[in-house]
Amino acid sequence: MANHILKRNLRGVLLMGLVLGTVVPLEAAYSQGATPAKVVVAHRGASAYLPEHTLQAAAMAYAMGADFQEQDVVMTSDDQLIVWHDLTLDRNSDVRHKFPGRARDDGHFYVIDFTLEELRTLRVTEGYRLSDNGEEQQIYPERFPLWQGSFQIHTLAEQLELIQGLNRSTGRDVGIYPELKSPAFHHEHGKDIGLAVLTELKRFGYTNKDSNVYVQTFEFDELKRVKEQVQPALGIELKLVQLMGDDEDDYGWMLRPGGMQELAKFADGIGPEKGMIISADSTANNIIISTLVADAHEAGLQIHPYTFRADTGQVPAYARDFDHLLELFLVNAGVDGVFTDFPDRAVNFVKSQR
Repeated sequence: MANHILKRNLRGVLLMGLVLGTVVPLEAAYSQGATPAKVVVAHRGASAYLPEHTLQAAAMAYAMGADFQEQDVVMTSDDQLIVWHDLTLDRNSDVRHKFPGRARDDGHFYVIDFTLEELRTLRVTEGYRLSDNGEEQQIYPERFPLWQGSFQIHTLAEQLELIQGLNRSTGRDVGIYPELKSPAFHHEHGKDIGLAVLTELKRFGYTNKDSNVYVQTFEFDELKRVKEQVQPALGIELKLVQLMGDDEDDYGWMLRPGGMQELAKFADGIGPEKGMIISADSTANNIIISTLVADAHEAGLQIHPYTFRADTGQVPAYARDFDHLLELFLVNAGVDGVFTDFPDRAVNFVKSQR
């Protein structure tokens, strides 16, 4: 999932619904039924502790008690589905050393230009950027060290096998939360990632809304297509989630009066950037909570914001600490769950509230 920071133009839409220094009661947000249990979604696995989207990170998140595991899904040149966040390979692998000369004109190495066999030769590591002088700079310095350990790219099927296998051996029922990464980009390259992912989910037994799965995407056009065309063609009906980012052209209509009701015709939930719920302009003495949670609940939508991180500098200044941040969202704002790099800490917080 992308790390979006709200732009001024979208904030203009949000500010119309802000409730300064007050909290929208969760009870009022539901028209009927009991308040559901809060869920913890492991964001790219236990990505605070091991390199993201590795089988090791998925196994650790499972052991930490996460309710759902997120799988960002990208297609290879030979139409295989891999669990990988970016369309490119630069940030988390040694691709520039293994395959020099395979970058596109923009200097990036794209997953879609490589076969699965080629991708399996890459060494995966914690996220890093290259400085102007070519030095590798770890994005989150306190996390797992660069180039330590042995991590590889894996397929969506391999992760589903892991999670379903653990569900059988532990007796738990941990769900999955795959994201269709940049469907329009894949369509431009002649690949239907929506159809491919849902076909794979059907093969693994995820076929209806009782299945423990949410399928998410940032692209509404693809969400609508999956709802109206892909799922009927496959004879399945899964829960769908509209991710929401920082582009008013794409998401502004969803925030206006009636927007959530219209969206609910196609989606079962929304996944907004957390600043769309509690404004980044909040202070310790003035927590600014928007009406987004109440609007979503009134439309019958679940709401699972992203991304909650406890790294140095990642907890907003309005929160005392990471647990207080979770409290503000899960208790005060009334969201239904959170995407977090720290699933153990979120699981412990949720347990403490029971």
